[in-house]
Amino acid sequence: MSLEGHSIVGDVCAECGEPRDRHDRHVRFRLPDPVLGLDEAEREALTWSTDNMMQVQGYGAFIRCLLPVSLTGGYSVTFGVWLGVHPDVLHKAYAIWWEPEYATLKLSGVLANAIPPWGDQVMAAPAEAVVRDREQLPYIMRSHHAVLSDVLRREWSHADVLSRVP
Repeated sequence: MSLEGHSIVGDVCAECGEPRDRHDRHVRFRLPDPVLGLDEAEREALTWSTDNMMQVQGYGAFIRCLLPVSLTGGYSVTFGVWLGVHPDVLHKAYAIWWEPEYATLKLSGVLANAIPPWGDQVMAAPAEAVVRDREQLPYIMRSHHAVLSDVLRREWSHADVLSRVP
């Protein structure tokens, strides 16, 4: 069988050797990269958080967003990333998160995770996120940063990207 130029043998992609069910992936970063070095007790002492927002004293305010990456063959990877935002933006988002106004939420900040395979090239890149669906997190849709803008606009080789995604 052929799927948009990719030969599929059983449930394995002939192009990359990965199981086909690994091609449309959702990868969620547990924490923003800037706070990864804190031990758990220290992080808990410095952090206010919900499932999708956090503020870590001395490290910043963060809101979870979705970063969609288009892959060849019609596949995709959606990264659940943290966007570093100004604390006032975090407070505004918190105030409307469960309200109808959430549908109008727009966020500006910086990417707080190094996304494979681009890694540090996109870490701290400026980004803008919007709510596309009230039942989902905001989506990162734009960036004036050359590499992150390219990540959002281009279609990437699924073999190259998926081989670097955990």
